[in-house]
Amino acid sequence: MKIPRSVNVFRSKVMKGLTKNIGNSYSIPKINPNSKIEIKSILISRPNHRLGNQLLLTPLVQEVINTFPDCKIDLFVKGGVAYPVFENYEQIDKIIQLPKKPFSHLLDYGWCWLKLKKKHYDLVINGDKNSSSGRLSTQFSKATYKIFGDVDEEIQNTYKDYEHISKYPIYILRHFLEKLGFSKNNNEIPVLNIKLSEVEIANGKKILDTIADNDKNTICIYTNATGSKCYSEDWWETFYTRLKKEYSNYNIIEMLPIENISKISFKAPSFYSKDIREMGAIIKNTTVFIAADNGVMHLASASLTPTVGFFSVTNQNIYEPYGNGSVALNTNKTTIDDWFIEIDRILKS
Repeated sequence: MKIPRSVNVFRSKVMKGLTKNIGNSYSIPKINPNSKIEIKSILISRPNHRLGNQLLLTPLVQEVINTFPDCKIDLFVKGGVAYPVFENYEQIDKIIQLPKKPFSHLLDYGWCWLKLKKKHYDLVINGDKNSSSGRLSTQFSKATYKIFGDVDEEIQNTYKDYEHISKYPIYILRHFLEKLGFSKNNNEIPVLNIKLSEVEIANGKKILDTIADNDKNTICIYTNATGSKCYSEDWWETFYTRLKKEYSNYNIIEMLPIENISKISFKAPSFYSKDIREMGAIIKNTTVFIAADNGVMHLASASLTPTVGFFSVTNQNIYEPYGNGSVALNTNKTTIDDWFIEIDRILKS
């Protein structure tokens, strides 16, 4: 039985109200200045089942690995997408996976929470400050040090991009480690990355060659999105017509969603895959990926492909693609000419 969206929204508001103060009383344990702090066992909590949110966690995982190369990481997540997302991360030791529908799997749900008590971690990190389950799991777990994820004023005043959902957990981690006596880290923030292997990329190229002319570079579009983030058929028809006119020397293909929907009426060569890593490998072989804000947009970014993300209702400061020449465009404040200036910049670079 599907739970109505209104019920989920109400439940979420209630849980946030109940858990918003969890962690406020936490203080860093007293540190012996003569002893060396070793952090080797780490739990990262991000219990959300959406593909985009798991992909947006990959920069934090990379940051932890870069900081503690010999560490082992457990992930506390929800649903099954974390497995393909983190498949090539050797430092991931265990994925504790909450069922996507907890009320249908109460025993499994309870057992996952109990697993948090079976192990003592050196460090626990809540990957999303607004996640009720993330705050609860951070509180519930056993650890020497805990990061609940709240952004303090110093971080807000120092970093203009602190709002980004992938970046602020890293800024918070760095700030926390400084308090423990670690050196200040000014390295560039890691980008989203699913770490595609050379074999996966080569297989993606083979698939792409069956879809498009392999003598041309390829532009890939994805015309679907959830709810109000989805642009209309007229919007996409106008954009696609201009795209064909401007870049007649490029292949233009469309990636289709599981619902087999095309906002351009299947006018472009198209493909679909249920395999997240295969999708990423195909995108990796394209020159630019263009989509509205959605999980597949983040998959393109995590495949290290220049990504153009269109935003109209969600906050681009929180979800924008970054790195590899990617750009976010607020379609309420820009024109189609502005969009093609950015696409042209990417293609020429």
